[in-house]
Amino acid sequence: MISTYTGKIRLTSALAAAVLMAGCASGGKPASAPAAGLLEATNPQVLLLGEVHDNAQGHKLRYELLRQRVEAGWQPAIVMEQFDRENQDLVDKAQKGCADAACVIQVVGGARWDWQLYYPVIQLALTYHLPLVAGNLSRADASRVVRDGVASSFDPKSVKEYKLEQPLPPAVVSAQQQEIVTGHCNMLPEMMIGGMVNAQVARDIWMAKIIRDQQPRDVVLIAGNGHVRKDIGVGYWINQVAPALSVRSVGFIEDRENGGRYDSIQTLAPQQRDDPCKQVKKAR
Repeated sequence: MISTYTGKIRLTSALAAAVLMAGCASGGKPASAPAAGLLEATNPQVLLLGEVHDNAQGHKLRYELLRQRVEAGWQPAIVMEQFDRENQDLVDKAQKGCADAACVIQVVGGARWDWQLYYPVIQLALTYHLPLVAGNLSRADASRVVRDGVASSFDPKSVKEYKLEQPLPPAVVSAQQQEIVTGHCNMLPEMMIGGMVNAQVARDIWMAKIIRDQQPRDVVLIAGNGHVRKDIGVGYWINQVAPALSVRSVGFIEDRENGGRYDSIQTLAPQQRDDPCKQVKKAR
């Protein structure tokens, strides 16, 4: 079995272990079905669907939203953060040779993700013959990015398209730094922040590039809420190169904060979980 990359640089410290599956801790009202506005909206060329990785309710609501659209006739490709892009050949073989999602997960899945949460989406893709596309940055490229910068994982054409020969936009860097520091309980060593920002930005650009590569077919992205943000995430980078594409972003979040991050939000009840910051403080 091939292990998929976690979506974050693996850290050996107790800090990383404690925050691996952390999400927002603020409140939200439970919902038994996707918001009516999400179901009624027309299908865009690109639909970015976020997640709090361990929030089971969010996974169920997102699947229901996607299922209803697909059963109504929509046939998008499904790009998934959970598969490393370097494993696309393996994903293709699994999708052709597997009768159900359990088989795909056995062939391609790794230890990082709670695959039972993604089983319905993968099964939907198999049932309706929707291409599954690997969207995450590979381990080797992530290490290279941390060491050599964002541009190091891209070909010259992409470097030029996304203007990676220039410094990253300050607003993007500042917002990413804030998210990374806050997400690590404000206890991340300063020397690690720059590399983690570069890796996060590289993932966003890779997902934007992979989404563009699926055109003219419509695309759904399954990824964390940070990636589907339109102000600094995948939507931002798509707009830098392909502003004519219609992109809609939906955040599945445990609070009501939006501030232009998403076109729509689906509020979730907070998932019950241990306080990761408490664990980090005990380890220090």
